[in-house]
Amino acid sequence: MYKYIIEGGFPVKGRIRASGNKNAALPCIAATLLAATPVTLRNIPEIEDVQVMFEVLRSLGASVERLGPNAWRVDCSAVQSFEVPASLAKKIRASILFAGPLLARFGKVILPPPGGDTIGRRRIDTHVLALEELGARFDIDGALKFSANKLVGADIFLDEASVTGTENAIMAAVLAEGVTTIRNAASEPHVQDLCELLRAMGARIEGLGSNLLRIEGVKALHGADFAIGPDFMEIGSLIGLTAVTRGELVIEGVRPDELRPIKLAFGRLGIKWSFEGSDLLVPSGQSMKVQEDLGGQVPKIDDAPWPGFPPDLTSIMTVVATQTEGEVLIHEKMFESRMFWVDKLIGMGARIVLCDPHRAVVSGPARLRADSLTSPDVRAGMAMVIAALCAEGRSTIHNVYQIERGYENISERLRMLGAHIERLEDC
Repeated sequence: MYKYIIEGGFPVKGRIRASGNKNAALPCIAATLLAATPVTLRNIPEIEDVQVMFEVLRSLGASVERLGPNAWRVDCSAVQSFEVPASLAKKIRASILFAGPLLARFGKVILPPPGGDTIGRRRIDTHVLALEELGARFDIDGALKFSANKLVGADIFLDEASVTGTENAIMAAVLAEGVTTIRNAASEPHVQDLCELLRAMGARIEGLGSNLLRIEGVKALHGADFAIGPDFMEIGSLIGLTAVTRGELVIEGVRPDELRPIKLAFGRLGIKWSFEGSDLLVPSGQSMKVQEDLGGQVPKIDDAPWPGFPPDLTSIMTVVATQTEGEVLIHEKMFESRMFWVDKLIGMGARIVLCDPHRAVVSGPARLRADSLTSPDVRAGMAMVIAALCAEGRSTIHNVYQIERGYENISERLRMLGAHIERLEDC
């Protein structure tokens, strides 16, 4: 286990390239099971969750070869097993993404309950609903078990716009007989990346970027060479870090259109940036002042399915709000336990009223003090890093495994930008 030692009060400055989108990498890795020939994946972040997904593929009989930095070649032609090992499934929530492709390939799958972050209830009902609509039978007997004589296209209305539920439905439908329509589908950029990979492999998918997908099943898919997009969650984290440390940063390799919902929310806190092609420029001298709503109401930043503000950034915005002049309501509607970590911020000196499991009122700016913290999950862990980097004194963050599951070489990359952060063994 490792910990971070962080000395606060030093602005970040320089240039950094955005990592590949973690939430695109994971379903794309699972989708390689559908290809009869090798798939090359590029811009894959070097993070723990990716390595666990590759280990699952190896355990099933796949060949996984590293071609170079962030590039991998996956050959699943020899895969014979349809059972995901429990020891790997419990490490990562994304193990649920093997349900769709294994069911499509073998007509059956055995999947132990997935692990991952503890941020409230994370239902699998949507996955079950979608796969049953395609003809699967479902049972729970110490593990999740799906089986089907054959998958047949259907008109599916998802009970919620679940990202991984949509992705499993897509991966099962591309090899199903006939046409599948998925309504109330998730449309996040990472869902679009998965669809683009599948189309490069020979799938027939229409409606990318919308909540209505039409999939015409094909008999087989082939290999492809595909690069996933940048991680807009990491980009949002870096923007927040730059603002609260009063720094100046250029983030290379972004997709400006994917950042529009994030830009609206940051704008409510007086934070702006500009683009030069695929470079994002965060200038120094941000106003850091809450922009009041018309009528003088307390402004609100709340999350929603895409194209709403992403829930994974509510933790980051909470920290940013502590350094912003004014009062703002942070409303996390999608995960009922995600706000409970703010007591750590309060202990550092933040002025926050936790109204209930979903809402917190933040008043700023507050002088944060260094503290000893433990990361509870990926995004709250990164929020703690940001808080420590703008706090007075030296902080320690334990359980940084949780952070490094989602952020590639983050301590080293931040150090190159001038952050005072060390990664040490946690005895």
